Amino acid sequence: MAACLPAGAGRVLDLGSGGGVPGLVLADAQPTLRLVLLDSAVRRCRFLRQVAAELNLVDRVEVVEARAEIAARDPAWRGSVDVVVARSFGAPAVTAECAVGFLRLGGCLVVSEPPGPGVSPATSAAPGRWPAAGLAELGLGPAEACGPGRYGFARLEKVRDDDRWPRRVGIPAKRPRF
Repeated sequence: MAACLPAGAGRVLDLGSGGGVPGLVLADAQPTLRLVLLDSAVRRCRFLRQVAAELNLVDRVEVVEARAEIAARDPAWRGSVDVVVARSFGAPAVTAECAVGFLRLGGCLVVSEPPGPGVSPATSAAPGRWPAAGLAELGLGPAEACGPGRYGFARLEKVRDDDRWPRRVGIPAKRPRF
């Protein structure tokens, strides 16, 4: 995933951090990054804070306990990150909608793609998973495949600001845009 981050990325948000992958791994591997680990579960956030302290990353890692749909509307977070990373957050439409509010214009979303037959970096950003029309509605450019070797990632750049996204809690999953 680190290979998919744009040069000069500074602030990275891990959407739905869970156990801290990929956020804590990126923070440990790339000392120039400042990471925001976002999760809505109290126990997971407590764990993330503990691990960040044990790895001596507290000066570069911030743990935020909140729903993505709410945090992305908070002026403190809206348009504030260079990159949003996501691994197993949700369906492509949900992930894109929840991530777009955090991104600055020109920032990008990097999503790990599920493994499967025929999945490779060249095919992981398949149009069926990331339809250009749906992404354009959210203010994102077309998905590009990236990643070394057998790992597949989709990278999507924020090309237009749009204050409509994300919608209120639960709606992105209940009524996905694509």
